[in-house]
Amino acid sequence: MFDVFGITVTGEIVTMWAIIAVITVFSLVMTRRFKERPGRIQNILESGVEYIENFLRDILGKQKTEQYFAFFGTMFIFIMVSNYLGFLPGANLIPGFNVPTSSLSVTIGLSVCTFFALQYYSARLGFRHYIKRFVKPVYLLPLLLLDEIIKPVSLSLRLYGNIYGEESVTSQLYEIFPIGVPVIMMLLSLLFCYIQAVVFTMLSAIYIDEATATD
Repeated sequence: MFDVFGITVTGEIVTMWAIIAVITVFSLVMTRRFKERPGRIQNILESGVEYIENFLRDILGKQKTEQYFAFFGTMFIFIMVSNYLGFLPGANLIPGFNVPTSSLSVTIGLSVCTFFALQYYSARLGFRHYIKRFVKPVYLLPLLLLDEIIKPVSLSLRLYGNIYGEESVTSQLYEIFPIGVPVIMMLLSLLFCYIQAVVFTMLSAIYIDEATATD
């Protein structure tokens, strides 16, 4: 726990805002230093952006990817950085440190962002289109409204449960088997953390693609 301006906040929240600040500053600095003939770091960044763009294009298509790339790209990068933060040497020695995505409050915040983005992008297509999503057919209105609420809940619980579970299992195995087994778990976690970022972003993209589909 930390006391910020008289408000008690958890270590996960502090870490989350620190990640946001670092990513923002890093992005601003790097974009101002981009050159026509890219160096090694610029090549890596451009390859990463291209990978995310191709990933989203397979789900949303070219036009929607261009429209929604900023939202999904930011979400994917934030989740990736948050998931892998626990691998930093000495990170667990920092008082109050926890991986942000192992906190339910953080994953709920991400899901709420997806929920409002879904409503916003759908409403941009017109009031008639927005209402039509819930009344076609009209007898499914209660179920469709319930589904709209369940989507962000399931997203938050899935990400939280998987990352929190992975962190807990790795920590307990380290206490029982301090040599060998934790190393194997950490190697598996490298892949696992990536998969969770992909799944969260993919499901969010699918939900918004469905909400913005036109007949």
